[in-house]
Amino acid sequence: MVVNENLQEGVKDVFLSFLENIGKAVWVEIVTTEPLCTYYFGPFSGEPEAREATIGYIEDLKSEGAGGIDVRSVKRCRTPTELTIFEE
Repeated sequence: MVVNENLQEGVKDVFLSFLENIGKAVWVEIVTTEPLCTYYFGPFSGEPEAREATIGYIEDLKSEGAGGIDVRSVKRCRTPTELTIFEE
């Protein structure tokens, strides 16, 4: 039922916002060497959800030509100030 699905999504969004506000949302940190960048993906409510989504992020980075891809961490933390950091 569409109404029930919309309600579930709304509750999930509110919960995720709450986790972000208290610094407990989960973020994935991926580093590449080509180009030399750090990427943050999230937020997620839990580590299993974040790890599952990581597969798609790696595929996207590969399709964009990134090399030396390393999943540096999956952790609960405050929202990063920058989601993509290009190293000089």
